[in-house]
Amino acid sequence: MEETTSQFWRKCSSCKKPISFGAKYFVCSVSTCNNERTGYVFCSVPCFETHLPGARHRDAGAIEKIAPKTAGEEMHRAPARIIVKPTSTSTASSAVVKSSAPQEVLIIASRLKEYIHARSEYNTSASVMDVLSDHVRIICDRAIENARADGRKTVMDRDFEFLKK
Repeated sequence: MEETTSQFWRKCSSCKKPISFGAKYFVCSVSTCNNERTGYVFCSVPCFETHLPGARHRDAGAIEKIAPKTAGEEMHRAPARIIVKPTSTSTASSAVVKSSAPQEVLIIASRLKEYIHARSEYNTSASVMDVLSDHVRIICDRAIENARADGRKTVMDRDFEFLKK
């Protein structure tokens, strides 16, 4: 991480122009770009956009932030950590979430058909993909709730442990 000076907070990661204390700057929305080790900061959106081709992000955005007002403020500021609280499982709120989720087929038809044929030499109806996709959505919803109950925003393999019972 770059050392702060009394003249400016940090330099832009693209154009190397100084970013003043208390000035607006931008960071990449991808966590690997804005962690402590890399610490990319950009003085403008065009500078942020020059970062994208080399970073190979699928979907990234520029997040606007404000630099610390003084050199000491950055060191004394506690890191902001947001704990996700479990929401009530009311039918109204879950209906909104489910309706906004994509209802596409989640199963790769060719792979499933190959598997069934290799195991049993049976054929597979096309309508099986919709039914299995619905089951996968239900399982994923339960795993999301498990992650939320643990205060995480990342669904992990352990959130699917209920399947082993």
